[in-house]
Parts: sequence; structure tokens; C-alpha cells
Amino acid sequence: MISKLPNWVEVGAFVLALVAGFINAIGLLGFEHQSVSHLSGTASLLGASLFSHSFAHTLHLLGVVLAFLAGASFAGFLLHGTRLKLGRHYDTALFIEALLLVISFVFLSDGSFYGQFFASAACGLQNSLASTYSGAVVRTTHLTGIFTDLGIMIGSVLRGERLDKRKAKLFMLIIVGFIFGGTVGAFCYSLFQFTALLLPASICLIVALIYRLYFKYHPLQC
Repeated sequence: MISKLPNWVEVGAFVLALVAGFINAIGLLGFEHQSVSHLSGTASLLGASLFSHSFAHTLHLLGVVLAFLAGASFAGFLLHGTRLKLGRHYDTALFIEALLLVISFVFLSDGSFYGQFFASAACGLQNSLASTYSGAVVRTTHLTGIFTDLGIMIGSVLRGERLDKRKAKLFMLIIVGFIFGGTVGAFCYSLFQFTALLLPASICLIVALIYRLYFKYHPLQC
């Protein structure tokens, strides 16, 4: 049950949502005005490019999709499951996400579109750091599922059911984190362009180090 989860869950979810919102804002402003933290829009553009017969653009969009899939696949190999469990290699995944963002920064700063693939892979990896909380799969790189589950909760409350306050709090923190991350990302991009990607990369490194220290002194599994 979510009520039994440690308090750092909310903090971690907020920070990761902020990172995703930050990266996605840079994607919308700098990666050909395209989202990279989720694939719904990219998949639509991929379908449209098939109709327009733009082969080069189609290959580029396909590369973004496959890079996201590769990041998610690596996380699936590394973490062995979706339920939150202290001791899993979340720190390793975050270290790798930070590295992917740094590589993305290097390519994009040189004007190479390959940087978008690495940013997409980083988001795919983070999106797979999912945990099942009270029957809901919580992800931090997009808000569609969060808003859907929150709407279901509101409907249930209107029907007379009890509100799961901690679950609602978690969802709200993810929403606020993602939106705030988008604000900060847009501001930093206006000042530093693609160098702004080094900030979410640094945040991933810091969170990974904090998690590693936490696990060192709290070795029991959740």
C-alpha cells in the first residue's frame, strides 16, 4: 500500500518529474519543437511523415522512437520489475541517464540531430523507473496517466468513496514538478541554449548519489 512507502518517494517523484519537464521544454523549444519525454506526438508525426513521403524525416522520427525504446529496454533489464523496491539499481539508471543527457548536450551543441536520440533514450530510461502504487502505474515523464488516475479518484470521491490522500498528494507533486520543470527548462534554454541540459544531468547525478547513500544506511527492502 502507498501509505507504507517511505517519505522520500514523493520527493523523488517530484524531482524526476521536474527533470522530465525540464528536458521536454528544451525539446519543444530546441529539438525541432518536438517532445522527447513521451512518444504520442512523435508517433503521430511519424505517421504523418509516411504520408508526406519525407524519407529523411521519417528515419529521424523513427530513430527518436527507437532510442526511447532502447532506454526503456535497458531499464527493464537493469531493474527487474516495476514495483518500488529499495536496493534496485535506480542509482545506476540515473547515472546512465545523466551520461545520456551529457552526450545529448555535446551533439546538440555541435548542431548534430543525433543529440535528440540520446535525450530520447534518457527519457525512455527514466520513464521505466515506474512503480506500482495501489494499482496505479506512476511514471514521471508524462502526465496523461497521472491526470487520468487523478480524475478517477475525484469521480470516486464524488460517489462517496474515501480519498486516498497520500496517493493524491503524490499525483499532485508529479504534476507540479513537471510543470515547474518546464518553466525552469524554458528559462534556462533562453539563457544557455542546449547547455541547459547539464542541469537536469546534474540533478540525476545528485539524486543517484543520495539514493546510494540512503541504501547504504537503510539496507532493508521496501
